[in-house]
Amino acid sequence: MLIAAVLALAVGTYAFRVAGVLLQDRIALPPQLRTLLPIAAATLLAALAVTAALTDGGGFAGYARPAGVLAGLLLAWRRAPFVLVVVAAAATAAVLRLLGVP
Repeated sequence: MLIAAVLALAVGTYAFRVAGVLLQDRIALPPQLRTLLPIAAATLLAALAVTAALTDGGGFAGYARPAGVLAGLLLAWRRAPFVLVVVAAAATAAVLRLLGVP
């Protein structure tokens, strides 16, 4: 059942991407919409990241996880290596939880 769901999602994703390439010349979008589409994609990605960072099971995730994400963001902004960003974010959250911060 799980493999069927993964395969269905993979085929759907592939079909969605191919449709964009094949229909690109057949559908005329207004220039304003063409400029807004990349912004909308970035906004959706940011909203998903914020939701994942701040919530857990429909409620607030506590302070340790957002602090870890903030530490990772700071290191990523400073152009630290990706492995360092991930390890520092996880370590920050782990140390705060070890100290009793929810």
